[in-house]
Amino acid sequence: MRNERRWHWTFVMVLLAVALLSAACNSAADTASSNLSKAADNFEVERRVVFFNGITDTYLLSIEGRCSLGNHDDAGQLTVTCKLGPDEYKKHFLGLSDNVSYFVEQLNPIDVDEYHYRVFFRPETILPDIDTQTSGSDG
Repeated sequence: MRNERRWHWTFVMVLLAVALLSAACNSAADTASSNLSKAADNFEVERRVVFFNGITDTYLLSIEGRCSLGNHDDAGQLTVTCKLGPDEYKKHFLGLSDNVSYFVEQLNPIDVDEYHYRVFFRPETILPDIDTQTSGSDG
């Protein structure tokens, strides 16, 4: 158990070192852009996501709120996850094609630091919460 904890702390320290080194190599604009993206992924940014048909010039859908775009979506697909309340979320799945595209507008300016890189550690991603399900009867 002790070696396992040491491994986790070593992993966290390596991640921190990599983040600090990469922050030192970025321009102020790169750092601000990265910090804005992190803020949006943490539902701190009001956005409007508009889907439109490029051939007919018609708007198909508009989503507004504290929304994060999918970071690991498949080609031709986009997910938009919006935070509605302290523990309330909605996730939208949208298909993209050669004539359907989207743009994202940040509705309000937010303050991000161009000199300090933001790093978020989430213990649940390092040590996930595991649900167990067993077969058998109780009692």
